[in-house]
Amino acid sequence: MIYAYRSYYKNVRVSRFFILLLLAPLALLPACNRGAHPPQPGRIAPNFTVSDGTTTVNLASYRGHVVLLNFWATWCAPCVAEIPGLIELQRDMPKLVVIGVSVDQNAAAYKRFVATHHLNFITVRNPSESVPTLFHTDMWPETYLIDRNGVIRNKFVSNQDWNDPEIRAMIKSLM
Repeated sequence: MIYAYRSYYKNVRVSRFFILLLLAPLALLPACNRGAHPPQPGRIAPNFTVSDGTTTVNLASYRGHVVLLNFWATWCAPCVAEIPGLIELQRDMPKLVVIGVSVDQNAAAYKRFVATHHLNFITVRNPSESVPTLFHTDMWPETYLIDRNGVIRNKFVSNQDWNDPEIRAMIKSLM
């Protein structure tokens, strides 16, 4: 009886050990791959020009303006959740340049989304993801606050409450 108990206990311990051994590498991965690239505040934002046939955006042309650069997609639930906040932010701060770079592959879905949600900010589709790659961004949404001199002042990861007084004060301080 004691032998059976010890054998069972030993098997449970060994099983737990192997489960932990298998799961341990997952603990080293940052959530949503968000920690793989350092935030870039204080660095000049990489310049880019992207065109989707309807809209062309050249980041350098917005020097002298505060820019909120948002990477998003229509199929991304957190992205869709923050769109109303971005619309309201653009309405409340018309001098702020809000630029949305969508990584949507499906042009029709993107156009339908833009029309349905009445986006009041600049948005361009970049299915090749060349622009987010410049910013070391591969998860959505991710947003960069860029000052008048083209310097990244903040990086926002995941969807944000763009009505948050702290975020709005940060943006206003750069305007």
